[in-house]
Amino acid sequence: MTDNPEPTTLLTSLLTRTRKLGADSADAVLFHSAAVQVSTRHLKPEGIERSESAALGLRAWVGHKQAIVSSTDISLPAQAELAERVVGMARVATEDADSTLARESLLAREVLPLDLCDAAEPSAEWLMQQCRECEDAALSVPGITNSEGAEAGYGHSVIALATDKGFAQRYSSSHFSVSVSVLAGEGTGMERDYDYASVRHRADLPPAAGIGTSAAARTLKRLHPRKVATAEVPVVFDPRVARSLLSAFAGAINGASVARGTSFLKEAMGQPVFAPGISIVDNPHRMRGLGSRPFDGEGVTGGKIALVKDGMLKTWLLDTRTANKLKLATTGHASRGIASPPTPSSTNLYMEAGTQTPQELMADIKSGFYVTETYGMGVNLVTGDYSQGSSGFWIENGQIAYPVSEVTIAGHLKEMFAQATPANDLEFRYATNTPTLRVERMTVAGT
Repeated sequence: MTDNPEPTTLLTSLLTRTRKLGADSADAVLFHSAAVQVSTRHLKPEGIERSESAALGLRAWVGHKQAIVSSTDISLPAQAELAERVVGMARVATEDADSTLARESLLAREVLPLDLCDAAEPSAEWLMQQCRECEDAALSVPGITNSEGAEAGYGHSVIALATDKGFAQRYSSSHFSVSVSVLAGEGTGMERDYDYASVRHRADLPPAAGIGTSAAARTLKRLHPRKVATAEVPVVFDPRVARSLLSAFAGAINGASVARGTSFLKEAMGQPVFAPGISIVDNPHRMRGLGSRPFDGEGVTGGKIALVKDGMLKTWLLDTRTANKLKLATTGHASRGIASPPTPSSTNLYMEAGTQTPQELMADIKSGFYVTETYGMGVNLVTGDYSQGSSGFWIENGQIAYPVSEVTIAGHLKEMFAQATPANDLEFRYATNTPTLRVERMTVAGT
């Protein structure tokens, strides 16, 4: 879709219609998207898909009663039906005094230039070539015996939001991605790993061959894993895995969970949660950031915010409804789709880097575990209990010694956060990023 004023015009007209039918207030969101995905396996084309979609969501209030309707049909007749339906549903809905539009003073008055969109769609041939270069580089590394395939993709989206408080804005975003997964070894001794990159602009995409070479190197390092005895030892999380701990923290300080009383950190505001010196930041306005947006799902500008400063928890992640329930102000973290009300979520979330290199962080560990992969559903944000199946490498005398698989790491998130020490290798590769992270003591359950 080409950029034009139609989305905001459509939404403003829809809101006017909804108010005329009896709604006291309303907002609406419109998503247009297009995506292309191609894949290869053993350098041969395996699939090519292209999709385009438009989706419309309308929310309305009658008094304190709220209703939401959605449709993938954005024609004028469909809009008229949506408006009638949402007002009728709102009249019989349950009252919720905490559900309101965001305050007008908080709404974005301009779309910040965050450089989120590279609208020049690549050809399917170019995407296929990225797959071939990536997979060929991985398969060319001695010891790689098979491939699960490579994928490359492009997507472009237009997001528009309007409220009857006079807000009507839109922005565009894009993403490019390349990934590959390969295997090494034979029979029951096979191991697999992967690598990938995802960026906003084609120019920021690293060479496909480098992604393939990295995936191969990761895979080969995992060959011939050993078992280890159960022990309590320091655990070091690779950045690719460490960010899952930060995601768990974001879930625990989500205003919706706090308001329901279902977070193990529900009483932790203003208290030390991490060690002194640690800061955790969320920044929706990072240039070209994978989690960036000029306004949130309620039209609030938001901005860079320290969630943790010097180890102290400073704020929850809040949208308007959860802020109202907690008698606070929204932090501009509302996220929404078309069929459900906004809910808080992080944007570009990261833990600031420490001062030690990863090698220095491990130097005094006589026996420990370096985690490169976790799996399972063992993170409980209600109790804080943490238990994950894991694989990685054993640390001996400060050095990576040998690969390890089929172990479980366990602890409690509150203790893990308090014992966490970041290295200095922070990179912004995802929407949530951390450096290498050392947790002083966890149970590693092996044989």
